[in-house]
Amino acid sequence: MTQSMSRVAHCIGNGPMEGFWGILKRERYYGRRFTSREELVDMFEAYILYYNTQRVQRNLGILTPMEKHTMLLAA
Repeated sequence: MTQSMSRVAHCIGNGPMEGFWGILKRERYYGRRFTSREELVDMFEAYILYYNTQRVQRNLGILTPMEKHTMLLAA
């Protein structure tokens, strides 16, 4: 994995990640108690898989991120 950072004062990459973390916390974190670090990590991993392969998004034309990615690669 390689870290990607934009230049100072160019927060273009920060907005989408802030949005993702907000959605994750709203849908899977708030209102739950985790009894171990492993349980929390498992929840994060399962949610990321769900988010990329099953959760449709309006801004992608009612597609999942993986469906949109596959379409763009085929074009």
